[in-house]
Amino acid sequence: MGRLPNFVSITCISMRVSVVVPAYNEAGRIGAVLDPIVASSLVDEVIVVDDGSEDETAEEARGFPVRVVTLPENRGKAAALASGVNEARNDTLLFLDADLVGLTTDHVDRMIRAYHDERLDMAVGVFSDGRKNTDLAQKINPYASGQRVLPRRLWERARENVAEMNYGIEIALSRLASKEGWRKEYVKLEGVTHILKEEKRGLRKGILDRLKMYGDMVKWLFKKL
Repeated sequence: MGRLPNFVSITCISMRVSVVVPAYNEAGRIGAVLDPIVASSLVDEVIVVDDGSEDETAEEARGFPVRVVTLPENRGKAAALASGVNEARNDTLLFLDADLVGLTTDHVDRMIRAYHDERLDMAVGVFSDGRKNTDLAQKINPYASGQRVLPRRLWERARENVAEMNYGIEIALSRLASKEGWRKEYVKLEGVTHILKEEKRGLRKGILDRLKMYGDMVKWLFKKL
């Protein structure tokens, strides 16, 4: 694992950052994620991709100064990210999940500053001191983190098979980074965790969704890039 920077830089950042937040049935939760994002002076635009939600996710997102892209049906995380990137006007991209708990503007700024100041190809946010099970999962497999800053040109390198990736997109990005020697760092997001699928969708549906997510990850862990 790379070094975990905890610094707060005062370096002036001239680059413009587009934040893409893929969301599926996150009404009641997405506001807590958007609030600290839109408060960041380092963020130029925020794009929420409502991935065929069946609740009020899109309506809640429209209460913030963000652009909302609504997909007519649920297409999966990778496709939602691709839709958001297609709408983004900037070449620096920050991906953040819609179900984060404990996210602050400082976390957002720290990821962007690490990417900029260290001249990285990719900065990856990992949970720390948030919730034991999510902390442990990301310590074991930081490859799976959905919180990332990277340039559009490298996103394009990984998205060729985006239609079949779904939750495998993070694994594909991390594997490509290792294969091609991208400069990357892992940035601690202290106090951040996320809502478990079992909590959002009930025990049975949550377990099935979790197994599907793990299946996507394992597939792309071994798939030839």
